[in-house]
Parts: sequence; C-alpha cells; structure tokens
Amino acid sequence: MSNAYAYASASASASASADNDAIRVFVVDDHPMIRHGLAAMIQAESELRWVGDASSGEDAVRMASGLATDIVLMDLVMPKMDGIDTITAMRPLLPGARFIVLTSLLDPATAKRALDAGASSYLLKNASSQELITVIRSTHAGRGVVAPELTDALIAQAQKAAPGADLTARERELLGLMAQGMSNQEISNRLGIAMPTVKFHVTNILAKLHAENRTEAVLTALRAKLVALN
Repeated sequence: MSNAYAYASASASASASADNDAIRVFVVDDHPMIRHGLAAMIQAESELRWVGDASSGEDAVRMASGLATDIVLMDLVMPKMDGIDTITAMRPLLPGARFIVLTSLLDPATAKRALDAGASSYLLKNASSQELITVIRSTHAGRGVVAPELTDALIAQAQKAAPGADLTARERELLGLMAQGMSNQEISNRLGIAMPTVKFHVTNILAKLHAENRTEAVLTALRAKLVALN
C-alpha cells in the first residue's frame, strides 16, 4: 500500500511539474470555430496548456489583469477593437507574455504596425498545426518568427519603395556619369559603348526612377544617395 501511495505521489508530482513547465496559451479571435480548433490543438500537446480565450479585443483586455499566460495568439481583424489595438492595450497588463499574430492578412503595412505594437511573431492562418506549435515554442524562447510569405512581401515592398533599387550596376555607372553632366556621346566615349546602347540604358534609368528627363533623374538619384557628386 505504501509503495502504491509513493508511486501515485511521484506520478502526481511529475504531472504537476510537467503542467508547470507547459507553455500557457491564450487566444483572442472573434470566430468560435477558430477558437475551438485552436483549443483542441493546444490541449492535445503535452508541452502546451490552454488557459482560455476571448472573442473580442475588449474582452481580452478586461481578462488580461487576472490572466496567467506565456503566449497570446491574436487575430487582427475583429469588430470595434482590432488586434493591433488589443496588443497595445494588453502588453502593459501582461509584461511577461509574448504575442503571436495569427491572421489571414498578408499585408506588409499591417504586419509592420503589428510588430511595432509589440507582436513577437506573425503567422498566417493557412499554417499547419505543427508550424503553429513550432512558432509558439520559438516565440516563447525569445525567437520571433515571421511567415515566409510576409518576409517576401516585405522585401518586395522595400525594394519597390526605394528609388533605384532595381537599377543594374551598369545603369548606376551611367547615372553617375549623367550626374557629372556628361552627354550621351561623352558617356559613349568614356565607357566605350555604342550610342544606341547608351540611349537604351538612359531610357531604362528614366523609367526606373520615374523621371521625365535626365535632370529629374539626376535629382532623384542625388536625393536617394544613389550617386554622389565629386
């Protein structure tokens, strides 16, 4: 009897220890099916512990002061109080928690706002259960994760936003000579390339810098520090 009691006590202690070590997860999403699906997924993982959910940003903020959680899974599109405003309001109330955005929005501007508001990770809802679990682990360990699709979109937006980001090395070289006031003929002589080739490059430069003429292209290049006047 004593052996059985000792075994039961040891098992209970091990269970309690495992439960204490589990990553506590709270979900904020206005769709019941998503909340229920996430609850089932989290409860099936021994290293995770479901601690509750909220169907709106307002409810989440009201519950935050008495909440013990490590991770908050946050939807972005919700009525009245969206996910970004909810993160902003909850962060001071949950200083030890990390926020993972779980959304359908693949929008670089929205993602940047969410990350600036304090989200540690940004994941799309088309991610698999295993991907989400991996992101929860990584975020809890202090390693933020951004969905690959969003990373590609952020890079594309940055390149598009930066004037001259798509200029080739040869076009940058010509642009530098244009900034020195050289004519097409002088550029042709300097680089040893035919006039039609020079004109082709100049046309591409104007198009990529959205400039109507050489002067406007050079001014844009100087403002964007694509070239420097010696």
